[in-house]
Amino acid sequence: LMLQVAKDALEKEAADIAAEKEAYLNEHCPPLSIPHSMTDLQELCKKLHAKIDVVDEERYDMEVKVQKSSKELEDLNQKIFDLRGKFKRPPLRRVRMSADAMLRALLGSKHKVNMELRANLKQVKKEDTDKEKDLRDVGDWRKNIEEKSGMEGRKKMFESEA
Repeated sequence: LMLQVAKDALEKEAADIAAEKEAYLNEHCPPLSIPHSMTDLQELCKKLHAKIDVVDEERYDMEVKVQKSSKELEDLNQKIFDLRGKFKRPPLRRVRMSADAMLRALLGSKHKVNMELRANLKQVKKEDTDKEKDLRDVGDWRKNIEEKSGMEGRKKMFESEA
């Protein structure tokens, strides 16, 4: 029973919409009288094209106004967020990336940066200094400790310093 009532209501609503549409078209659109001569048809087409051009210009102007106002609204909303100090932060995901890949992503592919620092170092020959020679001459540290162990070793150490 309820389905039947709903179906009747939908049919009545569709009929009302169709009647309103018909009334609107009769009121705003006069009936079209198509002339039979070729020149009259050409004049009618020219008039219709002129009307179409006017309507297109108005539509374009309206679109531009809407775009301008929407851009202005976005700017004002951004100013409001700036003044409040509340910013929308996008949710960030953790990404596992090597340092080389991160620099390549930031700087672009034109910059070739290698994070291996040892590759950029110069090779330097090591020169023997006097300290290193002295350290090598001292020899094994165990022998040195055995010599300085006990009271005689400490006495020798103080005597050599003084």
